[in-house]
Amino acid sequence: MQIIQNRRRFLAGVAAAGTAGLFGIATQARAEPPPETTKVRFPVFINANDCQAPMYVSEALLQTEGFTDISFVASGTGTDSADWLAHGEIDFDWNFAPAHVRSIAKGAPITVLAGMHVGCLELIANERVESVLDLKGKRVGVDEPTGVPHVLLMIMVAYVGLDPDNDIEWVTGADSLQLLSDGKIDAFLASPPLPQVARDRKIGHVILNTSMDRPWSQYYCCMLAASKAYAQQYPVATKRILRALLKAVDLCISDPQQVARGVVAKGFAQSYDYALQAMTDARYDKWRDYDPEDSIRFYTLRMQETGIVQMGPNKVIADGTDWRCLEEIKREMKT
Repeated sequence: MQIIQNRRRFLAGVAAAGTAGLFGIATQARAEPPPETTKVRFPVFINANDCQAPMYVSEALLQTEGFTDISFVASGTGTDSADWLAHGEIDFDWNFAPAHVRSIAKGAPITVLAGMHVGCLELIANERVESVLDLKGKRVGVDEPTGVPHVLLMIMVAYVGLDPDNDIEWVTGADSLQLLSDGKIDAFLASPPLPQVARDRKIGHVILNTSMDRPWSQYYCCMLAASKAYAQQYPVATKRILRALLKAVDLCISDPQQVARGVVAKGFAQSYDYALQAMTDARYDKWRDYDPEDSIRFYTLRMQETGIVQMGPNKVIADGTDWRCLEEIKREMKT
């Protein structure tokens, strides 16, 4: 398990100071107990998943909440951070809603706490494909079979009436953008910064954008989950962490340039322009508006329809969600 901790300390400190200054929170002034622990571990994917930028630049906000040992974990048991959370290798996971649903259905000890934003995914295709229905009989790229992008694509094609097992030829490859450019696949699902790179290189065109196209734009894309053990053992810390991350989400709306500079300064993204575009494309403004339980219910039902999970939405919600911290924070941060 690779841990990146306090990397590029000077640059990170500069970015953190800017964040603290923007929010005007140099000292703790909350009439609530201090966190039961000062340690927290998050996942990080270097030069990928730019929509997680609020988490990467949240250190100043977390320090204000009383956290002094903040780590970013770059690898663990399994290929996805949902696996790392299930194995107790991280404490919180910012991930797609279906990743959390699948973990809960498998019995993983996690608790989904909040929706973080709407939309960051784009389905990019060649000139032969104009809609999701056109994917019938086509080659669609995925990083790995049954990985989170594969699950999301299965849900999307099933939603329009296609059979994901028989109507799609799934092609596994590490670089779907290059495969599309080379004509070896017809489409793939992209998360930031790949949509920005594809536009820059004029590769393919977008046939579905989850920030704009229904029904996907009506539900959270990424949601925050905690280790159940962490949330139960450290309830005050859990609330403080969620509050810090939601303030960082607000920063993506009020000052996306600062967030983009921060993730590049920390080495978590290479391109300022791509990171900034990701801040603009994702709908960070919806975390107060949508009901996170609706998103869990929607995706669980879609996953049931495709046979990805057997557990029903009521059971998933009962076993793996807790919205109490979110509701308290919404009242505190009401504007």
